[in-house]
Amino acid sequence: MSITRQKIVAVAQSWIGTPYHHQASVKGIGTDCLGLVRGVYREVYGHEAEAPPAYSPDWAEASGIETMLKAATRHLDRRSRETMTLGDVIIFRLRPSMVAKHAAIIVAPQKMIHAIEGAPVSEVVLSRWWHRHIAGVFSFPGVE
Repeated sequence: MSITRQKIVAVAQSWIGTPYHHQASVKGIGTDCLGLVRGVYREVYGHEAEAPPAYSPDWAEASGIETMLKAATRHLDRRSRETMTLGDVIIFRLRPSMVAKHAAIIVAPQKMIHAIEGAPVSEVVLSRWWHRHIAGVFSFPGVE
């Protein structure tokens, strides 16, 4: 099966407008940032990478464990920030002292798609603020 970066971008863009809903991953119905990445993975590969356990909105603050980065490492291929490109997944640490707990997919140079509370899935500029908060960059496995 051939998986291209353009396919990942097209699938991610098909989620634009999906309402934010904590713990969800259903295109057009509701998703959070993890659900967006899970949904794109599911559509591209035809199966779920891993079913996440239930998590509260403050799960990262409560646990202190790098759950999102560890899961990304299990299912995606780590890349350097310098080589990140279309179709890559970016994991963010929203505050320097906190664990990483936000994810997005690069869809164009300096643009990403993400789901964030209070807004539907959107394409936004990968601004300097977002760049400063990158905790890890990953590619979907087997991407050409």
